[in-house]
Amino acid sequence: MPATSPSAPRTPGTTAPAAPFAGRPVGAVALAAFAVLLVASPRYGYHRDELYFRMLGEHPALGYFDTPPLTPLIARASVAVFGDTVVALRVVPALIASLTVVLVALLARELGGDRGTQIVAAAGIATTSLLLIGGHSLLTLGVDLPFWVAAALFAVRALRGDGRWWLAVGAVAGVATYNRQLIVLFLVSLGVGVLVAGPRDVLRERGLWLGALLALVIAAPNLVYQATHGWPQLVMAGALEADEGADNRLAFLPLQLLLLGPPQAVLQVVGAVRLWREPRLRCLALAYPLACALTLYSGGRPDYVAGLLVLLFAAGCGPVVRWMSSGGGRRVLVAGALAVNAVTSVVIALPVIPPSALEGTPVAGINEVARESIGWPEFAARVAAVVDGLTPEERARAVLLTDNYGEAGALDRYADQYGLPEVHSGHNELYWRGPPPASARVAVVVTDSPGGYARAFTTCEERGRIDNGVGLSNEEQNLPVLVCRDPLLPWPRLWPEMRHHS
Repeated sequence: MPATSPSAPRTPGTTAPAAPFAGRPVGAVALAAFAVLLVASPRYGYHRDELYFRMLGEHPALGYFDTPPLTPLIARASVAVFGDTVVALRVVPALIASLTVVLVALLARELGGDRGTQIVAAAGIATTSLLLIGGHSLLTLGVDLPFWVAAALFAVRALRGDGRWWLAVGAVAGVATYNRQLIVLFLVSLGVGVLVAGPRDVLRERGLWLGALLALVIAAPNLVYQATHGWPQLVMAGALEADEGADNRLAFLPLQLLLLGPPQAVLQVVGAVRLWREPRLRCLALAYPLACALTLYSGGRPDYVAGLLVLLFAAGCGPVVRWMSSGGGRRVLVAGALAVNAVTSVVIALPVIPPSALEGTPVAGINEVARESIGWPEFAARVAAVVDGLTPEERARAVLLTDNYGEAGALDRYADQYGLPEVHSGHNELYWRGPPPASARVAVVVTDSPGGYARAFTTCEERGRIDNGVGLSNEEQNLPVLVCRDPLLPWPRLWPEMRHHS
């Protein structure tokens, strides 16, 4: 077949020559991102999700009520290999972020990008709030990103005529379900995009259906877990919609502009146009608004479609780099906009502002990860002070109760340091670990609803308040710490009343 230019559309059965991969500069960007994330990792402290994943990882399972097993397993492996520290938990996220940088450059190359385009794609994604937040802490968001980018990369190759790549899409999608089931959103949006905008001939390809079968086979244990546990993913989706659906819908559009940054948002628009102009890739341009519609309908979080934002950004890099090279001050304009976005993203996403100065800043309002990473050692110390105030007889019969998994994870993390009793919580997966033992007659409780516990015990009295030491208004600040004695019902009967999902 005659050769085509790297940016020309491919027809089935042809292979357009791609530009050489800019391995050294892209690798340098990825390495720099890893180094920055690792240097920043000790500041602030654990995020509540990290404490939870660490706690879940102590009990490996095929699945958990509110999360598949991959991220808790990463937490367990990180503690085993690197130690039980906050830095240890953040080595793998930093590596995953670096891998994402490389994959985005490869995706830009696959879409016709030359050396300069690949460098812009790598540097542009490495300096976004999305990647920096996901790479700074062990969150399912950060672990998810390379799966979405890889699936998009392989889908581009398959849509252009090489049906063998559908197997790669299926393999990546199947493995991704062990982190979050959100990859289904990508597959459904892509499938509807194919039906609406084409290329419909892929529906006759054996590779497509073999890829779908491979994804199902790999994901089968997840499906078995869901089916045998009452489809907890649907329960959690309902809880998310009830708790945060209205807020998520309100914040959806602004965060589509802010997740990667306003300059990258311009590139995303250019990328959508670029994909639409190539008939065999129009389905990918259509996948983004379809995924947005599904997310808005379900009340999901705005970052659920982040992987598709990255795809549009990568697609837009080539046209913008060519526009820059046409002369004038365009290069300075684009470089300056990306540099300003990089500085802004670093301030928002990484622990640059001292904890004592965080209150009242825009960062505290924008970045929940930063806000909820302050004060966990102080939290444990305050609870420990209340436990120390118990008599020896009370301590022998005491347990800890918390309202959420972050609080339980913190008390579990610092239990040995302070000699704390066993911690229990009715929140999400922790409910299934069961109630306290029958011998427990005293509960040290951290809660924002003291009245509910007062009705469940003979006596409840406040013995302290949580203080993170810097006056930051996060979820735990100023919560009462209660000492409750003698539950009115046996624990097995009381425990279902403490169950909740969020």
